[in-house]
Amino acid sequence: MAKAILTVGVKLASAQCHYEDFQSKISLLDWDIILFSPDLPESFYSETSEYLGKAAFNDHYSFKLKECTEHWRREIKHAVEAGKTVVVFLSPLEEVFVATGSNSYSGSGKNRSVTRVVDLHSNYQALPIKLSPVNVTGKNMKVINDLQGIIAPYWSVFGDLSEYKVILDKCDGVVCLATKTGDKPVGAIARTKLSTGALILLPDVDFMPDHFIEDVKGANGRFKKEWSKAAIKFAGQMVSAVVELDKAIHSSSEVTPEPVWASGKSYELRRERVLRADLLAAEQRVEEAQKHKEFVQDELKSAGALRGLTYEKGPALERAIIIALKLMGFEAEPYKDSSSEFDVVFTCPEGRLLGEAEGKDAKPINIEKLRQLSMNIHEDLQRDEVTEPAKPVLFGNGFRLTALPERPAQFTDKCISAAKTSSTALVSTSSLFEVSRYLSEREDKVFATACRLSLLRSTGVVEWPEFPDGCGQFASAEAELSVSESPD
Repeated sequence: MAKAILTVGVKLASAQCHYEDFQSKISLLDWDIILFSPDLPESFYSETSEYLGKAAFNDHYSFKLKECTEHWRREIKHAVEAGKTVVVFLSPLEEVFVATGSNSYSGSGKNRSVTRVVDLHSNYQALPIKLSPVNVTGKNMKVINDLQGIIAPYWSVFGDLSEYKVILDKCDGVVCLATKTGDKPVGAIARTKLSTGALILLPDVDFMPDHFIEDVKGANGRFKKEWSKAAIKFAGQMVSAVVELDKAIHSSSEVTPEPVWASGKSYELRRERVLRADLLAAEQRVEEAQKHKEFVQDELKSAGALRGLTYEKGPALERAIIIALKLMGFEAEPYKDSSSEFDVVFTCPEGRLLGEAEGKDAKPINIEKLRQLSMNIHEDLQRDEVTEPAKPVLFGNGFRLTALPERPAQFTDKCISAAKTSSTALVSTSSLFEVSRYLSEREDKVFATACRLSLLRSTGVVEWPEFPDGCGQFASAEAELSVSESPD
């Protein structure tokens, strides 16, 4: 029966291999052999700054990296314990700074600064083994004599194609490959005492040289990229080599898989019962921690919903507007019945308002949406329970994909002129973000009331009240970075 082979971060031109990327949440227990590369995806580096000469990930990619690392560390450990063979190709060590989720503060008022606390993180933390890799490159290597029987068949095919990118200063496994000069470890095998599985660490191989992909002309005359014959041959050799490696690992194991009958309660030892109870309690704690993690993730997603005011459109923008209005003290919700549908109707002791929202990718908000809003006001007034017209408010997110400091005017001149004629308030949602962020971080009923009155009394573009004590959020400088070793 053919072995089920999974590759993670390693692509092979073979139908026998199933590919997943580093961000996958797939279980490794469904596979016999796993080929794994700890290379971090290029997308993780798309929004980075620099700190102490290394990349510093933003919060989004920091938490994503830590989540992926935790997943693979757990899955690789479980796979080896379940008797699987996991082959890791030792790519270069990548060290980056990631957010811890904590900030430290100093100063007050305009001089208040925020320090973002970060940790040093490496791609090798995805492996469930203690390693101290050091970035060094070279090609001259040798197989350790004691492990010739296991490694030699693989090495005879791929030794010349292998290049070490790291040496292993410290490693919990048994060294299987070393530099020819200096005997520095560049490959190792780590096994458990209770299973036939193994974690095999091998020098890196170039899985995607340029000649593995070629342009092939299709029936429609267009060229498409396909695997070359060289790539298919290479993949066939790799599959054969790792299957032989898997056989050699299992045949050399001194552990006999426990028969079903031997695991019965009549053979159970007292120490096993105690440890099994401890394990059950530990699993319950892990389950509770996982539930708490999922709760915090949901809360984190909700906490960032206000940012949608700066870049969203459609229903997502409408939801963010409603959150912002509630922070000001409005009762706000969308309205829909059999004949009418309004983005948001919001009320407060000072009055009643009706709003429409519009987001434009690379344009200002024009008069067209203002006409729709005017029709909605009349339609709303026709309802029996409404006795007077609502104050019309047009929420606009023009140039929504442009950074805030670079955005031109959010509304066209014609839209502003018409809004003044119809007593309509025009609100740029980017300015609403600044107001709502302030209110989300402190209770200020006086400021909230002033914001409500600004909406009710404004015609044309709304000018918000000034922030108390110069607390405008966009005026604050970018948070600095610091390592977590200095939490104070």
